[in-house]
Amino acid sequence: MEYILIFISAIFVNNIVLSQFLGICPFLGVSKKVDTALGMSAAVAFVLTIATIVTFLIQKFVLDAFDLGYLQTITFILVIAALVQMVEIVLKKVSPALYQALGVFLPLITTNCCILGVAILVIQKDYDLLTGVVYAISTALGFGLALTLFAGLREQMSLVNVPKGMQGTPIALITAGLLAMAFMGFSGVV
Repeated sequence: MEYILIFISAIFVNNIVLSQFLGICPFLGVSKKVDTALGMSAAVAFVLTIATIVTFLIQKFVLDAFDLGYLQTITFILVIAALVQMVEIVLKKVSPALYQALGVFLPLITTNCCILGVAILVIQKDYDLLTGVVYAISTALGFGLALTLFAGLREQMSLVNVPKGMQGTPIALITAGLLAMAFMGFSGVV
């Protein structure tokens, strides 16, 4: 039952982008096309899950064991950067079209505070490894849901007549705010 609550909460109630405001850069930058948003969601989900496992193990067996907790942030950033490089190399070989579509945003996963935030939250909430992985996967699904919904809305907005002063970033930010308000409707669920 605990895993179901974590799953629902991370996707809908405490959505990492729309509720906790982590991962906004790729949320706004890669959300112009649904295909690109889905690709970015998959890349973030992979990196987020692997990073959570690796950072959890490093925290428990290295940082805590040797009383080096003060190195947590820098260690986690280095682990995430290495994992993103690995994903970048794999994507370049497996799906060159997706690699080109993601462009500059793929290296931005390195600085995506969503990934670092989840890795740190797993430690702060004192989750065990399995619960941490469930939380990471759920958070990644929530990120992907928000990103894909937002990309779909932005694709639809490109088909309508938006006033000149509101085109581009202004209407995107207003839409993101409305989407966040819509997700607030889930706040009483869990």
